[in-house]
Amino acid sequence: MRRYWEMEPVQFAFGVMSRSKQITWENLELRDPAFVHQVNDWFSKKVKSQGFDLSLENPPVPMFTPFRLRDMVVENRVVVSPMDQYSAVDGVPGDWHFVHLGSRAVGGAGLVYVEMTCPSPEARISPGDTGLWNETQRDAFKRIVDFCHTNSRSRLCMQLGHSGRKGSTQLGWERMDYPLERGNWPVVSASPIPYYEGVSQVPIELDRKGMEKIVADFQKSTGFADQAGFDMLEIHMAHGYLLASFISPLTNHRKDSFGGSIENRMRFPLEVWRACRAVWPKEKPMSGRISATDWAPGGLTGEDLMAAVRMLKAEGCDMIDCSTGQTVPHQRPIYGRMYQAPFSDWVRNEVGIATMTVGAVTTPDQVNTLLASGKADLVALARPHLANPYFTLQASAWYQHMGQYWPPQYLSGRDQAFRNAPRERAEQIDLRIKARPASHEIKDTKKAA
Repeated sequence: MRRYWEMEPVQFAFGVMSRSKQITWENLELRDPAFVHQVNDWFSKKVKSQGFDLSLENPPVPMFTPFRLRDMVVENRVVVSPMDQYSAVDGVPGDWHFVHLGSRAVGGAGLVYVEMTCPSPEARISPGDTGLWNETQRDAFKRIVDFCHTNSRSRLCMQLGHSGRKGSTQLGWERMDYPLERGNWPVVSASPIPYYEGVSQVPIELDRKGMEKIVADFQKSTGFADQAGFDMLEIHMAHGYLLASFISPLTNHRKDSFGGSIENRMRFPLEVWRACRAVWPKEKPMSGRISATDWAPGGLTGEDLMAAVRMLKAEGCDMIDCSTGQTVPHQRPIYGRMYQAPFSDWVRNEVGIATMTVGAVTTPDQVNTLLASGKADLVALARPHLANPYFTLQASAWYQHMGQYWPPQYLSGRDQAFRNAPRERAEQIDLRIKARPASHEIKDTKKAA
């Protein structure tokens, strides 16, 4: 209860009603349209009070409201999650990346993430990973960023990360997380613990000299990211990669000042963070991606999570990208719709920092539910964007949000989509109403129960 004490009553009520995941924005709108209208009005007024030009006569649904991090403003709350394409050559993003990222920007997402990009050749997960350790890679990324900025309103985020003990492995569609059959390079980690016992390489325990090199590599890549024109920078501290291996007690067994308490385990990740923040422009935001839980006994505790987030916030972190797991192969995640949102909710409302949630979010309806209930400020979708780059444009037609930017080349398609959507939505609502049991059937069911 303490976590939600400062919430406005209307948001608190919506959060209570939608907590089961079965009651979503559109489901509740079908049951009580007046209440959802009230929630929408409240959300829009709150956004408008932050200095945005927003119509209160016909307010957009939450997913189509703008959001600001420092000087960066995204036109909507939809994010294309970073997804490794395993298609780079010598770390250089090619035509595949140009089309992949460009089409999703043209598709209307407010923020588009680049896949985890590595600050050195030995920092890569696989030979197909993108890198940002030289000017050739920088220029290839700049070509992509320039296209997206010219042809969309999407903002672009560079995610920097080091693979750690999960590096030198096969492509994602081969045997993920398994060592290369040949051509392996040495890997490092917080402690000499292999990912797969007896299969994976035993990583070298990172010493002080190695730490200093990696900090310098991250800082150099940060400068290249700014030169390439990226609007935002994220440091990857999740999924069992190098920085995450320091944070989790499952992978950090060190006896020196970098092991033990959460304050010690955060020392190296914070060194990297400070070095990047020092050269990243003050007006541009930075976020950190964390695994909020390891989904395994002996892993990160809730107290550790809160402490780590507070340390990042104190160092100028603007947003926490809340993911989970992938620290150890024996994890036992509890999957389900929007399954990682409770961790984003926890971080956002306990620490008071902006969050992004991701994980099994598949529909615009779910995006609106997460935003309106205060579980996140941005919502990232991965696989849905692989199947449909134009997820956001289609949603704008569904909700009749004319304020969403469509490229002029696509305006005739927009007009048709906006004409067809009301009829399709009316038909779907009619089907849902017909599918509901009659009131006497509900009573009879309750008596039987």
